[in-house]
Amino acid sequence: MADDGQGRLRTEGGRAGGAVLAGGEMLLSVGLLALALLAAYRLYLRWGTRNGPGGAARQGEAAALPRMKRRDFSLEQLREFDGARNPRILLAVNGKVFDVTKGSKFYGPEGPYGIFAGRDASRGLATFCLDKDALRDEYDDLSDLNAVQMESVREWEMQFKEKYDYVGRLLKPGEEPSEYTDEEDTKDHTKQE
Repeated sequence: MADDGQGRLRTEGGRAGGAVLAGGEMLLSVGLLALALLAAYRLYLRWGTRNGPGGAARQGEAAALPRMKRRDFSLEQLREFDGARNPRILLAVNGKVFDVTKGSKFYGPEGPYGIFAGRDASRGLATFCLDKDALRDEYDDLSDLNAVQMESVREWEMQFKEKYDYVGRLLKPGEEPSEYTDEEDTKDHTKQE
């Protein structure tokens, strides 16, 4: 081997340098494959095992729950339905409360959106924030959100209406709950504020 004058190693016939280069590429490929397998394994451990015996039992328990009668909730009452204290999972979006129990894989205590269980998720959904900073311990009127964020909240509300049962309203401080009749309870109640 010798320097070719341009800082590269030159070998007789060029074969040895090519073999070293090919060996390095192969080592890099094996390393990347090992890294990809490790990442896949970690994802499996984090998400795949949730659907195991414990996850299946939780799903079965949630499916066995009767349809919730329509009622309104204060923030304190809503917090009881976080999937940990109570198998039913509720969350509020734009003043409306939805039963997301059938989506416990996402909204349950172990789910990626579990932070919203039993809470008003409006601000977090509007700002695409999954941190505790997006949650308020008092009623949040969302008045500081901009037009784009409010439109995002309305879009999320429409998605929840299509996928989950609407079970009532989130009450403002001092607001009295509505009285729902059995007839209202059986049809899709979309009372707007």
